[in-house]
Amino acid sequence: MVLPLGDDNSARKSFPVVNISLIVINILVFVFLQGLGQNDRFTYAWATVPQEIVTGQDITSSDRVVTDEVSGQRYQVPGLGETRGSVYLTLITSMFMHGSIMHILGNMLFLWIFGDNLEDRMGKVRYLLFYLTCGVIASLAHVLVNMHSLIPSLGASGAISGVLGGYILLYPKNRVNVLLFRVITQVPAYVAIGVWFVFQIVESFLNAGDGVAYAAHVGGFIAGLVLIKPFLIGRREQS
Repeated sequence: MVLPLGDDNSARKSFPVVNISLIVINILVFVFLQGLGQNDRFTYAWATVPQEIVTGQDITSSDRVVTDEVSGQRYQVPGLGETRGSVYLTLITSMFMHGSIMHILGNMLFLWIFGDNLEDRMGKVRYLLFYLTCGVIASLAHVLVNMHSLIPSLGASGAISGVLGGYILLYPKNRVNVLLFRVITQVPAYVAIGVWFVFQIVESFLNAGDGVAYAAHVGGFIAGLVLIKPFLIGRREQS
């Protein structure tokens, strides 16, 4: 597994206000609104539920007790909460929520490393719109392959996948520091991100039922590849 640790920012000319703000918002939501992942009422009300998006109808359900088929252990699964306003708002709200501390740490690490370069190249407003657009498209990709599912989906990984797609197209040879088999080394961005993308494809086939929204990752990445150049129309090329 290749874990990115940092990249070459020598060409960056502006302070990444939007990228840092996105990271801060994600952290604040996770800590104060999700209660470090313990506030299921909030999470199950504002995460994206595929069947709700397909039907346009808010679906609520009661808590239920299920039994693990392997261990025999019984545990409670929270029911779906009421979403105030349109259920389509969850396509936005869900990308600022996370399921665990490791979930948010991993996502924010990738956003910290790769997002600032895109913001510098695109400009602050365009970068924000690009980020949100990729996130929505990623969620819709997940909905498309799970149309009848009532399992909530959440996380910034779809939007961040779009950032990775844009990054690999604009900075394919940028040097990225990675942890590779317990050794810290440098590889081109197309290697670091390419390995990640191949991993998403493989895992989507091998572990389709493990709860990870691989379709959102792939959909967001493709959206980033397709949209990055249109979002740069009118922007001056950097030397």
